[in-house]
Amino acid sequence: MMVSTIQAWPVLAVCLSVVTLLALWSPRGFRNRKQQRSKSLTSYASNLATAFPPFQRDQLQYLVPTLLPAQQKALGVPSFTQETFERSLLRLDEDYSNADDSKYIFSGFSIREIKVLGDFPDYSSLSGIPLPKPYPEFDIVKAKPRPYRPFRYPYHQTMSLTKLESDFWIELESTYIKRIAQRKELYARHGPAVLQWLPGSELACKELMEMVIQFVCARYPQYFVLSEDLLWFENKILGIRAPIREKHPLLFLLDHIPEDFAIVLRDPDTGYYIFRAGIICSSVGWNLGVKIGLKLSQIHQPVPDYEEKMQFSMDRFFSKMPTNKPIQRGSWDIAVDQPLHISPGDPHLSHRSIQDKALTLSRLHLRVDWQTLRRMPISGGIVFNFKVLFTPLEELRDEPYIPSILLKVLKHGNKSILKYKNTWHIEHVAIPALEEYELEQKKSGLVEKDWEARTLDESPWFPGWEEKWHTQQGF
Repeated sequence: MMVSTIQAWPVLAVCLSVVTLLALWSPRGFRNRKQQRSKSLTSYASNLATAFPPFQRDQLQYLVPTLLPAQQKALGVPSFTQETFERSLLRLDEDYSNADDSKYIFSGFSIREIKVLGDFPDYSSLSGIPLPKPYPEFDIVKAKPRPYRPFRYPYHQTMSLTKLESDFWIELESTYIKRIAQRKELYARHGPAVLQWLPGSELACKELMEMVIQFVCARYPQYFVLSEDLLWFENKILGIRAPIREKHPLLFLLDHIPEDFAIVLRDPDTGYYIFRAGIICSSVGWNLGVKIGLKLSQIHQPVPDYEEKMQFSMDRFFSKMPTNKPIQRGSWDIAVDQPLHISPGDPHLSHRSIQDKALTLSRLHLRVDWQTLRRMPISGGIVFNFKVLFTPLEELRDEPYIPSILLKVLKHGNKSILKYKNTWHIEHVAIPALEEYELEQKKSGLVEKDWEARTLDESPWFPGWEEKWHTQQGF
C-alpha cells in the first residue's frame, strides 16, 4: 500500500498542474487569482496587526529577588491584562522615558516596570539566553575569524537561517583596532548615511548597548570591564576608560564594537516591523540613510524573489520570533581588494561592470557578511548584527570541497541571484583558479573524484575547519 501511495503522487501532481494552468490561462482564472491574492493580502495584514511576540513577563519573578528593596517596593505586584495592554501601547515614535508609566511596550512590559528595572538588568534571565562562556585563551593580536563558507548548491533564494551559537554573538578578531578606526572615519565622513536613530528607538538603543556590554565583559574579561557603579566601561585593547552615558548608545557602540547593528521595531498600527535605528558601515551600493524608516519588504526590494517567495513568511516570522531563539545566516560575495563600505555613486562601483584584464588573483577576496538576528526582551526590538570578514580567495585552495561548490554556483547558479551579486566582473579570474583548485583536490584525494557539488553537511563550515582555524591562530 505504501509503495502504491507514493507512486500515485506524481500522477496527482500532474493532474493538478494541468487544471491549475487551464484555470490561470483563462481571463476569468486570472481575475480569480488577483481576487484571491487581494483577499490573502488583506487577511495577512489583519493578522499582523494583532500578532505579538511571546512575552517575557514571567521572567520578572526571577528578577525580583535580585532587586534592591526600594526597587521591589516600586515594582509592587506586577499585573497584566491583554485588553489594557493593547489599549495602552506606546506609539512607534514615542520616547519611553517621557511616556506615562501606565503605557506598555509591545514586548508586554509596562513603562513603570522598565523604569524600575533600571540600567543593566539581567538580560540573560530576561531573554532566556545565558551569558557566553569566558574565552581566556583568546588573543586579540592573533585571533582569526572562524572560516565561514556559506555556500549552497542547489543555489536558490532562501534566508538559510540556523540557530545562533550564542557564544559567538559578538566575535572579535585581529583587525579590531584597524576596523574601529575605519568605521569612525566613515561616520565622520558620511554621518547619518551610516549611523542614525529615529524617535521611539531610545529604549531599544539603550538595551542593545547594555546587552553588548554585558556580553563582551563576560566573553572577553581580559579586555573589557564594566565598573561596579555601571557608569564606566574599560576597554583594555584601546587603552581607554569611557563613561557609558555621555554619548548616544549607538555612538558608544561605534567607539568599541566593530560590527554593524540594525534595529527594527513593531509598528502598533500595522504590525509591520520598521527599521528605526542602526550603525551600518559595511554596505555596498546602498547606505543606511536610504533604508531607515522602511519596513522589511521595502528594505529588501532589490533582492531577487523576495516578494514572491519570502515576504509573507519573513513578516510572519518577525511577528512571532521569541527572545530565546536567536538565529544566524551568512551572505557572500567575491570582492576586489577589501572594500568595507561603497556608497551609491562611488567610483569603485563602476569597476564592477567590467572584466578588468589586468585583475590578478591576489586581489580577489571572499567577503562574508555573517549576520545574526535576535529579539531584545524589554524593548521587543529585533536587532540584526553583521560582521564583515575578508579571506583571500587563494586560501580556499586547501579547504575540502569548497572550491568545487563555489565553482558550481558561479557556473550554474541562479542567474538572477548571480546578477544581483554582480559576480561577472571577477569570473574571468576566479573560475580558472577554482577549476585548478578542484582538480588538485581530486588528484590528491582530498575530494572524491566522482563527487558532485552540493551543500555540505558541515555548512557553513567544511571538514577539518577547526584544525585549520586553531593552527592559524596558535590557540
